Amino acid sequence: MSLMFTITPSIKKAVVCINELPESKFPLVLSRIIQKLHLKDERPFTEDEEEKLQKTLELQEADLELVIHTCEFFLHQAAYHSAKPQVLRQQLQQLQLDDNKVDAIVNTWTGDARNVVEKLRSRTLSAKKLEDVNWRLNLQMGQRDKSKSRQPNAMLELGINNDNDEKDKEKIRLEFTHDQLYAFYNQLQTIQNQIDGLS
Repeated sequence: MSLMFTITPSIKKAVVCINELPESKFPLVLSRIIQKLHLKDERPFTEDEEEKLQKTLELQEADLELVIHTCEFFLHQAAYHSAKPQVLRQQLQQLQLDDNKVDAIVNTWTGDARNVVEKLRSRTLSAKKLEDVNWRLNLQMGQRDKSKSRQPNAMLELGINNDNDEKDKEKIRLEFTHDQLYAFYNQLQTIQNQIDGLS
């Protein structure tokens, strides 16, 4: 089986947070995540539940978000690969996860694998696809109160097409500061690494 997980800075950080979670509460978090894994536009926890989780798990909001997304990713990858428990265990151990956290993930996956895979297979995939990308760089040279400020930004326009209807074309426009574009680039690199790991 190909490598399911590439060690990225965000996964390293998530592993540190996951390893610090109380052993008794982590399986409950995983249980909720796997129950909602097949729902495309629904988060595993409501905003109120996330606030309570932050306090219970003693995590900052960003760290909780990272933990939830990383656990979803682990389980999605297991589903995509129809991972056998032993293979999943070995690959999670390579990420330096504590044994009790690995056990919790593997047990959660083992208990719900068939159900999750069936639900994910029956879920309709989005028919939209990226047709083209246009971009433009802008440089704001000043403002009334800041005559010497220079603020570069990038504009991206994504042309999205719906396969079911050739006339149904949509344009999504995004504007990025330098820092935002760099963070977006890093996310794309992570995605590319994961895709490379599948081939």
